[in-house]
Amino acid sequence: MMRGEARSFAAARKDRAADIDRWLTDLFRTASAGPYAREGRGGPGTKGAFPDERGAAGPNGISGVALVAVGSLGRAELAPGSDLDLVLLHNGRDDVGQIADRIWYPIWDSGIGLDHSVRTVDEAVKVAREDLKAVLGLIQARHVVGDPELTRAAREAVLAEWRADSRRRLAELRTAADKRAESNGELAFLLEPDLKDARGGLRDVQAMQAVAAAWVASAPGPRVREAYELLLDIRHGLQLVTARGADRLVLQEQDAVAGTLGMLDAEALMRRLAEAGRTISHAFDATWRTVDRLLTGPAPRGRRPLADGVVEHGGEVVLARGVNPRNDPALVLRAAAAAAEAGLPLAPATVSALAAQSPPMPVPWPEEARGTLVALLGAGRAAVPVWEELDQAGVLVRLIPDWERVRHRPQRNPVHRFTVDRHLIETAAGAAAFTREVSRPDLLLISALLHDIGKGWPGDHSTTGEVVARDIGARIGLPPPDVEILATVVRHHLLLPETATRRDLDDPVTISTVAKAVGSREVLELLAALAVADGNATGPAAWNAWKASLVSDLVRRVRSVLSGSSPAPAPVLSAEQAALARHGGGAVRINRSAVTVVAPDRPGLLWRAAGVLAAHRMVVRAASAASAGSTAVIDFVVVPEYGSPPDPATLEADLRLVLAGRLDIEQRLARRTRSMRPPRVPVAPPRVTLVDDASNTATVVEVRAHDRPGLLWRIGRAFGECGLDVRAARVETLGAEAVDVFYVVDRTGRPITDEQQRLQVREHVLTALR
Repeated sequence: MMRGEARSFAAARKDRAADIDRWLTDLFRTASAGPYAREGRGGPGTKGAFPDERGAAGPNGISGVALVAVGSLGRAELAPGSDLDLVLLHNGRDDVGQIADRIWYPIWDSGIGLDHSVRTVDEAVKVAREDLKAVLGLIQARHVVGDPELTRAAREAVLAEWRADSRRRLAELRTAADKRAESNGELAFLLEPDLKDARGGLRDVQAMQAVAAAWVASAPGPRVREAYELLLDIRHGLQLVTARGADRLVLQEQDAVAGTLGMLDAEALMRRLAEAGRTISHAFDATWRTVDRLLTGPAPRGRRPLADGVVEHGGEVVLARGVNPRNDPALVLRAAAAAAEAGLPLAPATVSALAAQSPPMPVPWPEEARGTLVALLGAGRAAVPVWEELDQAGVLVRLIPDWERVRHRPQRNPVHRFTVDRHLIETAAGAAAFTREVSRPDLLLISALLHDIGKGWPGDHSTTGEVVARDIGARIGLPPPDVEILATVVRHHLLLPETATRRDLDDPVTISTVAKAVGSREVLELLAALAVADGNATGPAAWNAWKASLVSDLVRRVRSVLSGSSPAPAPVLSAEQAALARHGGGAVRINRSAVTVVAPDRPGLLWRAAGVLAAHRMVVRAASAASAGSTAVIDFVVVPEYGSPPDPATLEADLRLVLAGRLDIEQRLARRTRSMRPPRVPVAPPRVTLVDDASNTATVVEVRAHDRPGLLWRIGRAFGECGLDVRAARVETLGAEAVDVFYVVDRTGRPITDEQQRLQVREHVLTALR
């Protein structure tokens, strides 16, 4: 469907509502005119279902009863799978029950979903007084057929009470919106958003319309209405594709829905959806600031200076009297920084004036402007809503043109919880907590803001991001040496977490490679702080205590090398591990999600232990394996697939049996594999890479695959069948994807050098993953 056809969705919704109205009118006239004849039931658009000559009723036949549409029919927004929400109003007529049955039964027979009620005007007002859903429907009710005076009386009475009791009812409306957001997340940042109930979705616009009906705030403006229509179109397309009344846009439907709207692909669809959701969320927040002023009373009057040309007034940040934005290009950043530092919103009128009147920023930026940008970012969490204000007003893309390429760009990866642009400002906000721990806090904040800027360009985002960061650094007036540091940090922003989780930190090659890439302690400390801020802004699957400890260990070792010291020696067993090792045949310690195995080092230990965990329905989220002399230490971080974790005593007993060579786990896992369902959506094929120059003493094999029970066991068994031993390992699960790295050696304890054997190892592991 081309875009012109997609625009016809709005017309199709109105046409369907008109068809339903005509059908309901026929049903109503027949029902109110006389006995109900079962034959001739039809649906909207069915010719001859209820001919006018049989169903017409005189004026007296429709007095005292009216059919009213609420919900999507009341708003003439019926999607293909929408139900009907109807209220039959009456003035106490004795035959209203019979009339209702003669309307409801044909609707049920047609297969259309129906939410219905029969009320007098007083009953409708009483229900609306206590039921939020009922009042929201009735304040937007639309008369379909019957006595229009009843509809008018009901709407006016409900609206009058809604306005008179607005303080209580709007607080109730806000609570309901907060609960929806808590349950359904934020539409702009979800992989599979609920178009109706997520924050920034359809119901939030309807809530704003209800606030406007209370005469507390203005009705949604043209940008919100445009975003709302786009959500209606996407929902319309989704219901066409699925042939049902769906509201959740799941991954496997997104390309098809994009096609119905004439968009290139799912990425284009999700970018437009993110923009619409953020537009609605932004307006929603502004609406509730207005409501809060009603609920809490007016803010203190007077003007409190915040910065040059910027004051606080009425709980908002505004421009001082007589200040002209046309004369001061840095004023927009100064006002934003003042708002963030004060924890106050920018007044909407102030944002509009700054967006419309601020002159272009000189290039390179003056030092004051750059300093104000750093001050804004340094405000931490308070900077995020202010940054969103500037973004919604179109200010950011004028200040930093490259921002346009990441604006609203989705990250179709369950690890990421934000779009690229929102992730960047969230990372900068998180980095503000580390400004006292680095020598260049300004470069930390700027690099945090720009670390993923390359995602707007083709190719590896770290490589392209380095180029873009150089341009932006020069644009904002950084001196050339600082531009080099910024570019280096952006280029290597993933170096520490990827190395810490995918390389053996006891291998001197690992530490020297990182030290060479980093080059200085100044860059190392910036990368260390950025790793934490980036991981936390990405999501819980991207950062945890295990990864933090590995990164901290790597930083300590690299710092030692950069200081001219010798690399740290290989670790010895901790006191606890040494105590476990004294068991001789092997020992196991289970502490909630942490499972530690200490045993004499021998081939296959890692994957056999992983097999036991998989057989007990434990998912390995992270694992590390290393040797200290003749003793192997394996640390697992595990969670149950579902339900409660297994009995620790039983799990420990099976691990001990495996360590003693008295338990074959293969049959258990084979049964589990046969009972598994395939992935719900298509997944990328696995990838196995033998990484060159990562170690002088072992062959490094990186495996990326869709996570599933027993994955680590399959990989390890494949190595064993190739005659290889896993000397060290780093295992990590990111969302549904496993990123596992193994240091393997042959039976002589050496790396694999024969190219044919390397190829065979790769193919054997791939076969095990299929």
